Amino acid sequence: MNVIAAVPHDREMRELESVVVRFAGDSGDGMQLTGSQFTVATALEGSDLATFPDFPAEIRAPVGTTYGVSAFQINFGSSRVLTAGDAPDVLVAMNPAALKVNIGDLRAGGLLVVDTGSFNERNFQKAGYEANPLTDNSLAAYQVLSIDMSAMTLEAVKSFELSQKEALRCKNMWTLGLTLWMFGRPRQPIVEWLKAKFAKRPDIAEANIAALNAGHAYGETAELSGQVKRYAIGKASLEPGLYRTVTGGQALAWGLVAASELAKLPIFFGSYPITPASPVLHHLASMKEFGVMTFQAEDEIAAICSAIGASYAGALGVTSSSGPGIALKGEAIGLAIATELPLVILNTQRAGPSTGLPTKTEQSDLYQAVYGRNGDAPMPVLAAATPADCFNMAIEAARLAVKYMTPVMLLSDGYIANAAEPWKLPDLKSLKPFPVTFRTEKEGFHPFLRDPKTLARVWAVPGTPGLQHRIGGIERNYDSGHISYDAANHQRMTETRRNKVLGIANDIPLQTTESGNSSGKLAVVGWGSTYGAIEQAVRRARKDGLDVSHIHLRYIWPLPRNLGELLRGFEKVIVPEMNTGQLLTVLRSEYLVPAQGLNKISGQPFKIADILAAIHQTLGA
Repeated sequence: MNVIAAVPHDREMRELESVVVRFAGDSGDGMQLTGSQFTVATALEGSDLATFPDFPAEIRAPVGTTYGVSAFQINFGSSRVLTAGDAPDVLVAMNPAALKVNIGDLRAGGLLVVDTGSFNERNFQKAGYEANPLTDNSLAAYQVLSIDMSAMTLEAVKSFELSQKEALRCKNMWTLGLTLWMFGRPRQPIVEWLKAKFAKRPDIAEANIAALNAGHAYGETAELSGQVKRYAIGKASLEPGLYRTVTGGQALAWGLVAASELAKLPIFFGSYPITPASPVLHHLASMKEFGVMTFQAEDEIAAICSAIGASYAGALGVTSSSGPGIALKGEAIGLAIATELPLVILNTQRAGPSTGLPTKTEQSDLYQAVYGRNGDAPMPVLAAATPADCFNMAIEAARLAVKYMTPVMLLSDGYIANAAEPWKLPDLKSLKPFPVTFRTEKEGFHPFLRDPKTLARVWAVPGTPGLQHRIGGIERNYDSGHISYDAANHQRMTETRRNKVLGIANDIPLQTTESGNSSGKLAVVGWGSTYGAIEQAVRRARKDGLDVSHIHLRYIWPLPRNLGELLRGFEKVIVPEMNTGQLLTVLRSEYLVPAQGLNKISGQPFKIADILAAIHQTLGA
């Protein structure tokens, strides 16, 4: 919590540059909803922000246990915000389990707000506490505000004659009201949202509004007795324009729709639900007015095969999954490579092999994306850096797919998919179209005629008179498209598919630094969702006078054609990744640079402090 100045007020109000707030409770306590609505109110006040929803993996974990704790963290401020924050300044814990799971992250001296109504012997046992943490002096390092939120919520909604279960569901709105008061955020957007959400149950809407107002009123009254101050966070100096908050899942969906408009192709999205990739399917399913066709298949293999069929028929085929589903799609990805059909494959990575930690984030599918197929089966691989970046990278994946007649994998992860940040709505007129030209000439046609520059084969829509053809997974003759078992032909086709993908390096931007010089003592090289933590760490290190630069890759394969030269301009290179060193291996293999890894495999994103400490250690500072 960065304090700028103390401002006299009817009750002292402190002006802050930024603050990190975390809401935590049972998965049924509505913490994600509370956090998302606080995010809306914060965005409308003009603050820059970044969020991090942290879901439990268990669908129906026993109430009150640590397995079922759900949390939502938001970092907001008047300066540029690139991460959801290293440590909360404020932790709202709705029960003992939420306290136990999250208290280790609260900064020393931070504010802890607890609902004493849930702090009872039964919940202590479920959370693994032997004594009441509110009375055993274990929380002495923090400011503790103990409120019986449960009782106050029941009192606030008493007149609506709800059942106790329904009444207690309003507790998150009471909590939200108090938090809005603490940080001077408006209530009206939440009031309007509640009325719209519960339009068919106005009694529920009004009860939640009453709880929201009661929490806010509690902050305004003398009941707090000065324990908690109000905080003012100024507006961020953002580039003028129209903004909205956006998650990575939303941005991917909108980017795909924009790509279909730019390519003048209909979208077919074949998918199978899997955490954390499902939001893209949800968003696209609501966009039928843009010509989007969504198909929820019975399994991962059917999902990708339907998308390949759509591409064969002349649509922009797209499929989506996470690591386990991408593994199941592996053979069909090879089919798309062999048939040389355009296909966009979205991989929203999650933690661990097999089921692993399905609701936690990781970057451990890079090997799978670049190398994970049978045979020599090269494929372009891209990676989005932030939620907003997903929009442009989805367009770029589609552009490369249709231009080079190849599947393209776009990597995201659980953090990017669920996190939110302000996004300046783009000027759609500035987006460059890439309309597709289908083959219509009959003379000399066969399906593997190629563009001499891109090596892309022709795309003929089935049913076009005189252009009947077959393609498939068995090797084809270079000069006719017929099935061929000829050894020399197979070598030629394999090398052609490889050279086509490698040639994409000539069609992507040269690599530059995000911050810092293009040569020096140290480069910190990242990809994907490590962007914010690396950028903030490098900026802080440079303010301390250290010679360090940030390089962030959005093109994983093929790599930018100047990357080797850029890396060799630095004495040392470190590569922070949420895996055991996958990009590190690729960089060492391709460029023989003595890069060192900084690896985190905890299911949680990097903290700025993690990377800053590595910078200082590497430079001996």
